[in-house]
Amino acid sequence: MSENRQFDYVIVGGGSSACVVAARLVTEQKARVLILEQGPRNASQIMHYPAGYMKFLARDTYLTMHKTKDQPQLGGRGPIVPQAKVLGGGSTVNAMVYMRGQAADYDRWNEAVAEPGGNDGQWSYRDMLPYFRQQEDNDHLAGEYHGVGGPLKVSDLGHTSPMTRTYMKTLQGMGIPYNPDFNGLRQFGVGFMQHTMDWEKRRRCSAVDAFLAPVMGNPLLTIETSATVTRLCMEKNRITSIEYVQGGNSKTATADVEVLLAAGAYQTPKLLMLSGIGPEEELARHGLKTLVSLPGVGKNLQDHYEVPVVATTRGAFGYFGQDRGLAMLRAGLQYLLFKSGPVTTTGVETCAFFDPDGNNEIPTIQMFCVPTVYLDRDVLGTEPGDGVTINALLLRPKARGSVTLASADPFANPVVDTQIFGHPDDLRLSMAGFRFARSVLSASPMRELIEREIFPGPYVTSDEAIAAHCRRTVKTGYHPVGTCKMGCDNDPEAVLTSDLKVRGLDNLRVIDASLMPTIVSGNTNAAVLAAAAKAADLISN
Repeated sequence: MSENRQFDYVIVGGGSSACVVAARLVTEQKARVLILEQGPRNASQIMHYPAGYMKFLARDTYLTMHKTKDQPQLGGRGPIVPQAKVLGGGSTVNAMVYMRGQAADYDRWNEAVAEPGGNDGQWSYRDMLPYFRQQEDNDHLAGEYHGVGGPLKVSDLGHTSPMTRTYMKTLQGMGIPYNPDFNGLRQFGVGFMQHTMDWEKRRRCSAVDAFLAPVMGNPLLTIETSATVTRLCMEKNRITSIEYVQGGNSKTATADVEVLLAAGAYQTPKLLMLSGIGPEEELARHGLKTLVSLPGVGKNLQDHYEVPVVATTRGAFGYFGQDRGLAMLRAGLQYLLFKSGPVTTTGVETCAFFDPDGNNEIPTIQMFCVPTVYLDRDVLGTEPGDGVTINALLLRPKARGSVTLASADPFANPVVDTQIFGHPDDLRLSMAGFRFARSVLSASPMRELIEREIFPGPYVTSDEAIAAHCRRTVKTGYHPVGTCKMGCDNDPEAVLTSDLKVRGLDNLRVIDASLMPTIVSGNTNAAVLAAAAKAADLISN
């Protein structure tokens, strides 16, 4: 039996952007808002602890594990790419890094949407900075680039390892300057990463905590979890209703004003295509009628990709073994009693931004120091132990992947074609990043802590061998974007207008990471939150 309910706005997906926009619509517009989230309403209490997310990284409890299309350029590998499946989305399960990227990233967005002789886009860094500042309540930074008093708590972590501090000193000795604020004037340098953590409580500050929790009791807000949206129903150029399944029951919701898609870079294009909105050939392949022809739906997939080098150490300078046994109990007790110790870290405390080609004003690599052996035994070929993993992550890959339908079944995951290293420059830069990461291990004072490189091993030195290592080990940075990009009228693959409306439809917008024309140069959650704040303004105006 179908149930039909009426709202002003229906938001499909309950991630970071949904939390921001729903809160604004309820409080400022006094609108009736329905959020439909596929995952559960609450995550484990452990996820509120900064270190807690590591317990769930390899599980599907709060993640959908997408098995990607086999990649010939990776020797037939099809890496797993997870997507959050819980209220709050990535902000509930991620490593909490608050990284905006480079000013030029947003200026590129603006160039993508600015019409010749028409609007100036209004997505530049100058346009976006006020949204970052309005949202932020920074623990110790203020001024031109930071906000104080906003709903989103941002701070340093409560604990750092000896390996982290050694890494930072080593990089400075190698000519990478200390940067006290990656979200400030420039990104180049090495430093501590800011995180979405409440400094006083030493707890995660998710989008639910920051934006949604204050309006949870508002009768205008309805949140339905464990709800899978199956189709957007359309008449002429309007979405008339949303069909979804919850607890085995088919239900329908109607949005009097607009439908907002916030299901993420994999699920948002999937839902559009299932509803007859997308590339005609792709829809016909699955027996779906094209209602709105948009060739760009599912195209332009971008992500960050990283390659590791791993070494053992001469002692315990990081976090190996801290998540079990007496060490775990001791750390847990210290956290509960004093809000200090290893539980107050995410385990990844520092990074460096640089460009192997020397243009450090616009870094192309983000290099993380993970103070443990951060690889599965099957890949590593040996037992994990005390050590360090240095990951070189490619910030702006040139290759573009895609998301297509596996079938017309709304419960089937889409086909994700990553195209990792599909452009030769992506592999070249990743190899250069790997070489620099390896050189860190042999520089002082890091080398005094290092026992030996164990993966890929010091014998891997030729271009061919390093390229093979990169292809074998490259993995996602968990930042998929771009599959319903905004763009100009003359861009045949632009899915959205500059005000985030789906082209050809009057009452449908996309407000999640799918909207990005190009990926930002850093962890994407901060950019998604700010873009959602701008989306709320666009919706309200």
